Amino acid sequence: MRPDKGRLMPPRLLTSSGRRGVFMQCMKIFYFCVFALNSPWAWSQTDFPNRSITFIVPQSAAGSTDTVARLTAQQLSDVFGKQVIVENRAGASGIIGADLVAKANPNGYTLLVAGTGVIAINPFLFKNISYDPFKSFVPIALIGYSNDVLVVHPSVPANNLTELIALAKAKPGEMKYASAGVGTSPHLTAELFRQRTDTALMHVPYKGSTPAVVATISGETSMMFTGIASSIAHIKSGRLKPISVSSRARSATLPTVPTIAESGYADFEVNYWIGLFAPTGTAPEIVKYLNAQINLLLGQAATRERFQSLGLEPFLGTAEQFADIIQKDVALWEKTIRMGDIKAE
Repeated sequence: MRPDKGRLMPPRLLTSSGRRGVFMQCMKIFYFCVFALNSPWAWSQTDFPNRSITFIVPQSAAGSTDTVARLTAQQLSDVFGKQVIVENRAGASGIIGADLVAKANPNGYTLLVAGTGVIAINPFLFKNISYDPFKSFVPIALIGYSNDVLVVHPSVPANNLTELIALAKAKPGEMKYASAGVGTSPHLTAELFRQRTDTALMHVPYKGSTPAVVATISGETSMMFTGIASSIAHIKSGRLKPISVSSRARSATLPTVPTIAESGYADFEVNYWIGLFAPTGTAPEIVKYLNAQINLLLGQAATRERFQSLGLEPFLGTAEQFADIIQKDVALWEKTIRMGDIKAE
């Protein structure tokens, strides 16, 4: 007999097998919700950050990387409404700080601000290094990059790259170039230059950039690669003579100085950058969000001018573009260091 429409029927009791089926369905829903809430796709931009972020700088305070980190942290603190703390973890040429971030929780709250040396050079200078440039970090944003200028003592009888190379080849092993130490950017740029031009130059390492510049100004050494911002005053005063810049395009600061590329070595280009990294495993949405916020900052005229005053050219780009740059630089410096048989002291 069929029940009348609208008539309430008493609930049917579930059998043990039916109860198990309902239980399993409930558990499936439960685990789906847990997964969804913890999935990187689940959170929105308003969920991050909800507490302070720490920038680890693997160098001491007052250096270029530290200055960039603090300027960026200050502006991001205003944007987020949460403090971005800069913590210096110097030591072992940046290895200590980088290793700390590589092992950190990949939740976006512990990040690394580091330069070319820590990511693309250290792995080939030091044995048994504790991190990998590709496996340990996720690139977030290239904040800014700088170039070197090749300068000589005013007494060196060369006014362009062709004349300098001819002079070096006429006196193999006699021309001395200064650097801030073994494995530093002035050393490696000069070593790359030596390899590409097939010249025999004598390396004289100093303990830092300042004594290296002083040695070149005094004539103790004939030449060196050095940062444009740190040498512009000496160039303008005539204490140093500029020959070429290492960038692909001419520098706005030294517009009359040709590039090495346009002087006959088309594939020569050296840029040193400072960027932001997260530990591997960080949610792609966090990476994209941070990249977008940094691009917004770098797009502001005041920010660009501040970085340019430090000798850095801001870079607006994606995390993927930054990853491509790192890959090329890793290949460049691995080959340069191997061919030069350079080992950290």
